[in-house]
Amino acid sequence: MNILKFFKLQTAYAHCDIPCGIYDPHGAQMAAHTVIRMNQLLSEVDRTDETKAEHDIARMTHVKEEHGHIVEDELGTLENDYFKEEHYKTYPQLKELLAKGVKLSVSTRQHIDMEAAKELLETTMKIAEIFYKSKGLESARVKAPYPTGLEIVVPASPRGEQK
Repeated sequence: MNILKFFKLQTAYAHCDIPCGIYDPHGAQMAAHTVIRMNQLLSEVDRTDETKAEHDIARMTHVKEEHGHIVEDELGTLENDYFKEEHYKTYPQLKELLAKGVKLSVSTRQHIDMEAAKELLETTMKIAEIFYKSKGLESARVKAPYPTGLEIVVPASPRGEQK
């Protein structure tokens, strides 16, 4: 006898496997900025003291790889837990953007490649724009408060609200 037939079953969706309903593309964008910043810093390593340079390169490479993995994890959470079939129908480019983001996150871990890192950020920003649209929110690209000098997508303030 199957005891489950006595209970009404409902599907639960959440990034933490507890249906909390908290999702946000911010983590992926911030991690993509970190990948860019580590590429910037790696290109500026002072090789006067080779031991220090090797140490700095190892640390920066570790952080770059770690944050590339964070992008992959964050996009995976959005793909597997937040975005549903109706999102893919409404935003036909979404599935391709998610796959591209994961592929770029892997590539940026394997190489020191500023163009791939910038493409990773651009991809995460496009996903963020779709995310906010799917929640009925407008979004805006603003200058990020990070030393990368690039942008980040944020939810725009609803009309009439103070910024």
